[in-house]
Amino acid sequence: MPLHQVENVLESGDILFTRIPNFLYRRVAQVTGSPASHVGIAFYDPDSGWLVAESAVPTVRYTPIANFISRSDKGWLLVRRIRGGLSADQVKLLRKECDARMGKLYHLGFHFSSSRHFCSKFVYETYLAALGVEIGALESFQTLLNSQPNTSLWFWRLWFLGKIPWGRLTVTPASQLKSDKLETIWESSDS
Repeated sequence: MPLHQVENVLESGDILFTRIPNFLYRRVAQVTGSPASHVGIAFYDPDSGWLVAESAVPTVRYTPIANFISRSDKGWLLVRRIRGGLSADQVKLLRKECDARMGKLYHLGFHFSSSRHFCSKFVYETYLAALGVEIGALESFQTLLNSQPNTSLWFWRLWFLGKIPWGRLTVTPASQLKSDKLETIWESSDS
């Protein structure tokens, strides 16, 4: 996928979805019925070019867009934008909220109420704090795991050391991908 194609359509504040090809994130995509398992927010930096603010193991950070995309399975990328776009002031607020979260540790248990972050929580909280907009939906593990009736629970029991936290709230890249507050701007042809 030519990077310049993406860079030509991007605006700061766009939300980028990818598909991480490791075992855990494949399970996240499977249980949500979504091609996306990771999400971040794009910003243009005059010194560094396009960067993606993301919560990834081990911490929240800015990643050059080429590196962000290179981690996606077959280079798959989907770009969504808040309907109507963002003003320059809104982009500044969003960037300020991202900056404030840099260095926060990753939460491998996807626990929304934790002080730690995971990718979709980072996007959700950043947009909410900066603009008062909820991107995605909070849902319990009970709702999430029951949404795909053919989901095998063995992995999740193993992941949570024998006891799935059914009442734990989380937010997924899938719920953000489906958000009616966003419109799709670009999708790679790789699938």
